Amino acid sequence: MNGDTAAWWVYLLQCSDQTLYTGITTDLNRRIQEHNGLTGGGARYTRSRRPVQLVWSEISESRSAASQREAAIRRLSRLQKEQLIQDALGDPL
Repeated sequence: MNGDTAAWWVYLLQCSDQTLYTGITTDLNRRIQEHNGLTGGGARYTRSRRPVQLVWSEISESRSAASQREAAIRRLSRLQKEQLIQDALGDPL
């Protein structure tokens, strides 16, 4: 698949220091391995906050849509991000 037809994911990771990291990818499993240092790559932010755990993800129709959603999520407060995670789990806070 090329970049135009691949499924794009927006995701939230919980780091070992309990901070939340937002990113986009076409391969969630690969990206989480990268963030955890199991393969090359990963974000500088998560390198000193390993291990990380996937706590939320959402598929997007395109890279552009994923990038816009990522930016919107980054603007949310911590409480709003936690609510997003809880809503996806179906658990009330």
